Amino acid sequence: MVSLSTENLQIGYGDKIIVEELNLNIKKGEITTIIGANGCGKSTILKTIARVHPAKSGVVYLDGKMIHKIPTKEIAKKMAVLPQSPEAPSGLTVYELISFGRSPHQSGFGRLSNEDKKVIQWALDVTGLTTFADHPVDALSGGQRQRAWIAMAIAQETDLLLLDEPTTYLDMAHQLEILQLLEKLNREEGRTIVMVIHDLNHASRFSHHMVAMREGRLVKEGTADEVMTHEVLKIVFQINAEIVKDPRTKKPVCLSYDLIQKEHQREKKCSEYIAVGMDVE
Repeated sequence: MVSLSTENLQIGYGDKIIVEELNLNIKKGEITTIIGANGCGKSTILKTIARVHPAKSGVVYLDGKMIHKIPTKEIAKKMAVLPQSPEAPSGLTVYELISFGRSPHQSGFGRLSNEDKKVIQWALDVTGLTTFADHPVDALSGGQRQRAWIAMAIAQETDLLLLDEPTTYLDMAHQLEILQLLEKLNREEGRTIVMVIHDLNHASRFSHHMVAMREGRLVKEGTADEVMTHEVLKIVFQINAEIVKDPRTKKPVCLSYDLIQKEHQREKKCSEYIAVGMDVE
């Protein structure tokens, strides 16, 4: 089982710093979700951890090694990455897309082995895409297409899965199916999962650990009970949230919320950052 951590990670584009001095320790065998408002750096963090985007400074460690020094194929055997809104080449079938997930395990001419075919069929089955195996990916609905990409990621059979908004384009039922699938992979196979996710109640329900970001800085991390609080959501999303316990899961849920009035935001931000031990510039 792989370990993943960051040390004083600073990320940006050009001269603009997006994330400042981020120190994370992703716990093995757990589901970690990253939450925060649009533009706070969630996806950028995931891209940098996955070595898709270079860090300005600081280090990402994979199994105790600096990730930028690890060969790409070795990383691909340990970490599968599903970016936000990926695109497949025109005409590529669902089966062909999922087969790309087997690439790190192949050698020579890259022919699919019987084991590869077995894993691809399993990925088709668990994502409900068996009847669509021969369909072009670009002919699928948005939800079906998203499930095909998730099938490719899990077919890679890595101990670590990084997913950027994996429930995008999915209706309520399919969102739940995908999250329950990821939960099952975590519970039965011990896979470590890191997700960027917008739905706070899904993040609370399916996470062991939550990371709340605002304007490139870590506001709070911990269990759902520690992160899904009225005070933390005020800082992270500038909302007054009503938090209750879900009678089924016993996890906190955001029942309702209102926007904080603009004229009071700065004053509230200062007092609330102090309340959780953060500095306010």
